[in-house]
Order: sequence, then structure tokens, then C-alpha cells
Amino acid sequence: MSVSEGSVRDMLATNLRRARTERGLSISELSRRSKIGKATLSQLESGAGNPTIETVFSLSRVLEVPISDLLDARPTSGLTVVRAEQQEVLSGEGVDLRQLQRIESGDTVFEVFDQQVRAGCRQDSLGHVGTEHTIVQSGRLRVQVESQEVELGPGDYVGFDASLPHSYAAAGEAVRSVLLLQYRADQRLHLADAAPAAPASHRTAQD
Repeated sequence: MSVSEGSVRDMLATNLRRARTERGLSISELSRRSKIGKATLSQLESGAGNPTIETVFSLSRVLEVPISDLLDARPTSGLTVVRAEQQEVLSGEGVDLRQLQRIESGDTVFEVFDQQVRAGCRQDSLGHVGTEHTIVQSGRLRVQVESQEVELGPGDYVGFDASLPHSYAAAGEAVRSVLLLQYRADQRLHLADAAPAAPASHRTAQD
């Protein structure tokens, strides 16, 4: 299953083009580094693709930007309420993610996700930017980071360097957890300062 609504696809299209352009990468070079096909990248940049967790995390790793800089988190002030049922779902082989919030404090940025690992499923990651923190709410979660593996229960926490290969697996029933991704502020794209991207219909992919 992939992102459920077009708005995330549109935001990813704009932010992906911007991040790729800022780093001087052609679609061919980004394809080579991320192991994502050129046709898929072209679709994503035109807003026609259906991104998965694997795709977004791979782009985050190669472009060295936070996930929310690709998916676009909204600024907050005062009381903030985020309803789970109103959040679009980013899904992969074994995990469903709902982005809830981005918190900026000094030189640190946190992204907060509602994370569900489906029963009997496993989600692998080659690694990406930042430090990863997970707090299990229900179920039992197996976490592997390189050759180390731990099993967590409700209330347990694990943290690790997200650039290392890692995986999550449900040890039985589905697992509900809170995922926090931590970044340095200088790893941000600073999207608010960037010039608006031209509409996809007026741009052509770089070969």
C-alpha cells in the first residue's frame, strides 16, 4: 500500500525536485545512488507516482535531508491537535507511518510519527539521515541494527544511529509505537527560504 492522498504526492514532487536541484544531481545520478528507477523518479517529480516508505527513506538517505523536508510538515503555534484518522498513511512492506508533527528546538529537529508494524511483517531500511528513537506502546517489537537485535515490549525504548542498516519486525501481533527521528538543524532544506518550484507541467526531467 502507498500514500493514500494526492497532496503528499504533490508535496513530495515539489520538495524532491528542489532537493535534487540544490545538490546538483540529475535524475540519472539520483537513480544510481538511490537504486530507484529513473521512470519512478520522473513519476514522483511529476506528482504521478505512489511513494512508499522504502522510496522516501532511500531518498532521505541519498539527499541527506529529513523525511519531513520531503513530505512537508506544517508549522505550529499554540495548541496543536492532530487526529490520526485525518493523517495520510505512508506504507511499506511491513510498516504504516503517520507523520504527526515536527518540533524544532535550537539546533535540533524532531519528527514525530505514529508507527504501526503489521502482524508477522518486517520492515528493512538501508539507513537514512538522523538518529532514530522508538517507544513501544503495544505488542512486541524486534529491532535489528546491523548485527545487534533486541526485542521490546510496551513502554520500552530503543535509540540508534539511523544511518546504519536496520529493521523492525512484529513478534506476533501488530505493534503500535511512537517513532521520533532526530536531526541537526543544518541538515534541513530550509524550504521556507527556497523559491517556489515551477509547476511540473512546465519542467522537464534531467537525464
